[in-house]
Amino acid sequence: MPEFDGAGVYALYCHGKFPAYKALAAINAEKLIEPIYIGKAYPSGARKGIELATQTTALTKRLKDHKKSIEAATSLNIEDFSTRWLVMEDVWIALGESAMIRRHQPVRNVRIDDLGNHAPGCGRAKGARPQWDTLHPGRTWAEALPSALKSADELQQDAQEYLEYRLRPLVY
Repeated sequence: MPEFDGAGVYALYCHGKFPAYKALAAINAEKLIEPIYIGKAYPSGARKGIELATQTTALTKRLKDHKKSIEAATSLNIEDFSTRWLVMEDVWIALGESAMIRRHQPVRNVRIDDLGNHAPGCGRAKGARPQWDTLHPGRTWAEALPSALKSADELQQDAQEYLEYRLRPLVY
């Protein structure tokens, strides 16, 4: 992915063969309609009003983080994912992300989360393994964490049932 300037919101789309996401793959086969995940990327000094959203590469960096997580997953193929993004000033980013999540209710935001996690810092390393890493093992830092509350099979079933229910009205 070439680097570009900006912070903002983005959507990841799945159109691959992973069984839990087959309803997404069917809907996104010809046109990207329903995202698997929606996220945001702020400029590094946004909380303090230091850096403008257009003077940063925060969005590029965030998308590259997701790419690494997908590539690390032994059960996924990066070619089965696409992305769209919108660069905007930081004052609008949270509103944009919230509106997009409310509209689309992506499975990775609503049912099975933790795709965007980074390796935990000191003091958080005893937390449970993220659901993403239980369903899609491969990030080495997550393998050292205690198992999640649900198994990969349970998470896969949750995702599949949610998507079949959520996307049912969209299947023509």
